Amino acid sequence: MRTLILGGARSGKSALAERLAVESGHEVVYIATAQAHDEEMAARIAHHRAQRPSHWLSVEEPLALAAALEAHARPGRCVLVDCLTLWLSNLLGAPDAARLAQERDALLALLPSVKGQLLLVSNEVGLGVVPMGELTRRFVDEAGRLHQALAAQCERVVFVAAGLPMPLKGSLT
Repeated sequence: MRTLILGGARSGKSALAERLAVESGHEVVYIATAQAHDEEMAARIAHHRAQRPSHWLSVEEPLALAAALEAHARPGRCVLVDCLTLWLSNLLGAPDAARLAQERDALLALLPSVKGQLLLVSNEVGLGVVPMGELTRRFVDEAGRLHQALAAQCERVVFVAAGLPMPLKGSLT
């Protein structure tokens, strides 16, 4: 089962993904994509680490997500990726401009063959005003295209607002 969980900042999407991971009854691998570029982000990462169950395997992979999934996904395991928009930001800021397309294409090619349960968390950024800067507009465009491609391949897609999950595709039961 592949699940895409979308929502705004502080919508409850990560909490839902973590609950679904626990409810899966499987061994959990948490793939974190965040990078601590400043003290505030380092504090956020530390907070997330402290909240996760200590028996979950944590993997920090800011760029090579498909390779991390290939290494860790298997039957009887639940892999939770949090979050795709941070991963996308990391790739947009990578020195090699071609890396974004390579990594995105690798993820989309791998997705149909991923074994076990997969929970993908991402920020829905296309509901607000049109961003003014070129890079921000590109980020919103890339995130929107990525979400559409992932939603087409996932059996379940859930939108979360105010802590309330709203299934868009598939069901939560």
